[in-house]
Amino acid sequence: MNFKTSILAIIFLHISFCSFSQVEKSITFKGIVSDKETNEPLLYASIYLTEYGYGTSTDDKGEFSLTIKNFASNKNKLSISSVGYKTELFFLSTSKKEIDIKLVPQTQNLEEVVVTKQKYRNKNNPAVDLIRKVIENKAYNRTEALEYYENEKYEKVQFAKNDITPDFQKKKVFKHFQFMFENIDSLKNKGTKILPMYLKEDISNYYYQRTPRKVKEVVTAHKAVTFPGFDNKGIQDNIKYLYQDIDIYDNNILFLSNHFLSPIADLATTFYMYDIVDTIQIENSNYIKLFFGPRNKQDILFQGYLYITLDGSYAVKKIELSLNKDINLNWINDVKVIQEFDKAKNNSLMLSSEQISINFGLSKKNSGLFGQKIVRYSNYKFDPARDENIFKGQSLQMNDSANARSNEYWEVHRPERLSRSEAGTYTAMDSLLNLQVIKRAINIAGVVLFGYRDFGKFEIGPINTFYMYNPIEGVRLRFGGRTTDKLSKKINLESYIAYGFTDKLPKYYVGANWSFTKRNFMEFPVKSLKMSLQNETQLPGQQMQFLMEDNFLLSIKRGVNDKIFYNKTFKIEHLNEFQNHFSYTLGYKYTNQAPGGNLYFNYTDYLSHQNDVSNLNISEFYLNLRYAPHESFYQGKTYRVPITSKYPIFELRFTSGNTLWKNDYNYQNLRFSIRKRFYVSVFGYSDVVWEAGKIFGKVPYPLLNLPQANQTYSYQIESYNMMNFLEFATDQYTSLLIDHNFNGFFFNKIPLMRHLNLREIVTFKALYGNVTSQNNPDEQSDLFRLPIATDGTPITYTLGKTPYIEGSIGVGNIFKFFRVDLVRRFTYLNNPNVSKYGIRMRFRFDF
Repeated sequence: MNFKTSILAIIFLHISFCSFSQVEKSITFKGIVSDKETNEPLLYASIYLTEYGYGTSTDDKGEFSLTIKNFASNKNKLSISSVGYKTELFFLSTSKKEIDIKLVPQTQNLEEVVVTKQKYRNKNNPAVDLIRKVIENKAYNRTEALEYYENEKYEKVQFAKNDITPDFQKKKVFKHFQFMFENIDSLKNKGTKILPMYLKEDISNYYYQRTPRKVKEVVTAHKAVTFPGFDNKGIQDNIKYLYQDIDIYDNNILFLSNHFLSPIADLATTFYMYDIVDTIQIENSNYIKLFFGPRNKQDILFQGYLYITLDGSYAVKKIELSLNKDINLNWINDVKVIQEFDKAKNNSLMLSSEQISINFGLSKKNSGLFGQKIVRYSNYKFDPARDENIFKGQSLQMNDSANARSNEYWEVHRPERLSRSEAGTYTAMDSLLNLQVIKRAINIAGVVLFGYRDFGKFEIGPINTFYMYNPIEGVRLRFGGRTTDKLSKKINLESYIAYGFTDKLPKYYVGANWSFTKRNFMEFPVKSLKMSLQNETQLPGQQMQFLMEDNFLLSIKRGVNDKIFYNKTFKIEHLNEFQNHFSYTLGYKYTNQAPGGNLYFNYTDYLSHQNDVSNLNISEFYLNLRYAPHESFYQGKTYRVPITSKYPIFELRFTSGNTLWKNDYNYQNLRFSIRKRFYVSVFGYSDVVWEAGKIFGKVPYPLLNLPQANQTYSYQIESYNMMNFLEFATDQYTSLLIDHNFNGFFFNKIPLMRHLNLREIVTFKALYGNVTSQNNPDEQSDLFRLPIATDGTPITYTLGKTPYIEGSIGVGNIFKFFRVDLVRRFTYLNNPNVSKYGIRMRFRFDF
């Protein structure tokens, strides 16, 4: 479960609150904008509803489509403008929904710059010359160029229900909720009334040091609406990720879980078009107002306006960002970002305010949630910190008294007063969340979103693991749960029991996790001791944690699935994470492993279906070293998922088994991996994983490297989706995975497909390795024979000089949730029970 469940939690509350509402009537106006003299269509002309506060722009054919909700005849003014033309005002009418608009050409004199109507190009374009100056001076104008600075920061985040109409308020379902509508805000989101549902405020001090680079934010006051039964800190952390700080001086800007090319990126002039709109005066200084927009409206790019200084520094004074309606982005109807920079005491332009407003919706036509983040920065200081200890500890730290600030404190320290509607959010939501009907809805949401039913100090789940099936265990029922931090933040207990009705064997897990910090045991940096006892099955080549996270959807498998291990495992490990994101895990694991199904531990005749050895004793010490610079997480109550970023992750694992500690064999296992995401501008991104490993010593096949195969119909990113369980074994190997997502770069340019918002994915996987002679059962009589089928056909093979290769071409974002891949296996096609092609599907929620 990733961070998006936190956002879905707020959306679920919105749905439960207005599930009986109906879609409001809307009117769509279509038209074309052209040159009055030549009749040539005008590309990217601005279409703006002056009384509604939003609009659109024409496409590459000069055409536009504009949908208006709750259209009123007294709000019908449409402003049409384009660089090099006079702005026209048009009055809309329901009797004429198709519009032909003609603009009159004009020449604008902007000081010494003359802008005339011509086909767009970079050469001899004063707007492009200007933006190149901005790009050249980025290193001097960005705040990171300063040796040191600190400021005070106030942040306010709000979510609200959109489009609250009188008819909506009168619905019977809201009979007992009328007190909520006393808190309606008609000013926050222009053109519509909103009902606040969530509010969070933070006051903090921010510190930055360039050499060596250090950052620290200390939250001195915190206040937020809380949802009973939910991981409220996780919700807040993940909303913070959704509304990440935007640095316009970065080449790539992470926004709504996508990377957008900045309009002042080094390669921006290749993908953006620019036009000088006007020169304006702000606080007795002159600035150039510069329009920018994507050359291709479907690319993952911004559009909007830059305000550039005319003092020779080419710094950004203000920026207005929005997204084109044709962009391939889910759940987002409208976005507006405004940043303003003011001159500080050192004469630098420093960020003084930021406003990010987002309209979320299930579709482009449906209303949904309105979200807004407002940040105010003040009291900049540029003298180095006198207290060197200020940078010690976590980069984000909350004072002990932050949650206990009085209303009087907030009244004094807020840089601006809350509106009446905002101020009433805390009390109104507290009253709403205490209603029994809402509590029941929240309990249902907890089960649907997280898979657990919360009972306060403990919770039952995961629900999706209660039923499973495989040919060896048959129908398998499982029941379990875990404690929550309401029982203890230092200790987490987890347990389950399971039973297979075919093998008639019980399974169980009992685990305890002890935190050496005052924080939640999964909150970075973790310092913990974990101990567990488990009796469980394992598919050959699959890790134990895979089964623990498995669910009934993975019960359906292809091909032959009649081999399994029965493991009785005791494990104890210590995890120690450091502030620099280096960590180590030191542990010991003992496993008593027995073969199951048609799997045997046999030295001579595998077809005898007899075990020469009933079980293996696997006693191992292991050390795992991990370095993940700048890593952050989707944080939950009892789980966390790393957020994929541009920074690499290095991992080295050393395992030692020895007869001195009751292991049946003497060996060492060494594995090393690097994973990284590469962003390729508007062409999407590639996730790359390289791994290598080697076993030193003589071991039987259960202790060799058994590649992670996948025999389900679910597409698994880091598994070999056309490989069978136990098909290959190696004692030295290297592997490469490349998964590239084009984010709809090609589909968005195909007229009949662009509105489907599909996304193209290409994947390549290769595994190269072998089994050395000391671990080859054909050359060593004291090793278990490799598994074979009942007809004598080999099942498990050693890789030869040819690597195993598979690739896939996928289509993602189908109905906004599904990815479907056509997978092709390229090598070892003569092995039994293999297919050359396969179709696999994957479920994923994403923006």
